[in-house]
Amino acid sequence: MSYNLLKGKRGIIFGALDANSIAWKTAERVHEEGGKFVLTNAPIAMRMGQINELAEKTGSQIIPADATSIEDLENLVKQSMDILGGKLDFVLHSIGMSINVRKGKHYTDQNYDWTQKGTDVSAMSFHKVMQTLYKADAMNEWGSIVALTYMAAQRVFPDYNDMADNKAYLESIARSFGYFFGRDKKVRVNTISQSPTPTTAGQGVKGFDGFIAYADKMSPLGNATALDCANYTVTLFSDLTKRVTLQNLFNDGGFSNMGVSDAVMDTFTKEE
Repeated sequence: MSYNLLKGKRGIIFGALDANSIAWKTAERVHEEGGKFVLTNAPIAMRMGQINELAEKTGSQIIPADATSIEDLENLVKQSMDILGGKLDFVLHSIGMSINVRKGKHYTDQNYDWTQKGTDVSAMSFHKVMQTLYKADAMNEWGSIVALTYMAAQRVFPDYNDMADNKAYLESIARSFGYFFGRDKKVRVNTISQSPTPTTAGQGVKGFDGFIAYADKMSPLGNATALDCANYTVTLFSDLTKRVTLQNLFNDGGFSNMGVSDAVMDTFTKEE
């Protein structure tokens, strides 16, 4: 169901790879709600995905950009405003990558060159995106910037590896830069801490099926889907949340406030 929540709004969506990705679902929902946007991803990711299909479906243009490159980001922001016809109202940062995870390196035995690359892609890129938008005065007042995160930023999930550190850094950047964006530009900056979701990136984490099953048993409402996250993001892009900023917002079926659930206890204390 569409409510025209984003009619007349313009933005950039980072990270749509395929139909499983949260950014992809968000692009579809933004389009349904009347928003217009540019799609962007790293050139290598674009070769792996089906982003052209999404662009055609939503009437969007694609601008390849390496989110760790200031030059690429400056070009992306300028071109986006030219294509869309003005300043931006929303930006979604849906980017994350750990070479240590991908290559099976344990947290206690990291390759630090890989760690640094992952931090740059997963967290520092968010600062670079916002700095570029801020310096270009590219956001309309009451605009909204959202990045996706995971609760491993606050609690230990051993196999999430250095991505947990990256997400903690990402959340800190959202708060710190969000203060200046709010004070100077009246722009909101928030993160959504999503349930474990079977995206292409998420499934690269060791034991990911276990993450999903455990979280689902712990959460009174069950895991939030990629579409649930897209819908939540739409509300944060809309004018209905104009005073919500500097927040890490959990979209996880209640998992983040649970200590234990009956379903989990039952697996350990089966009745004889």
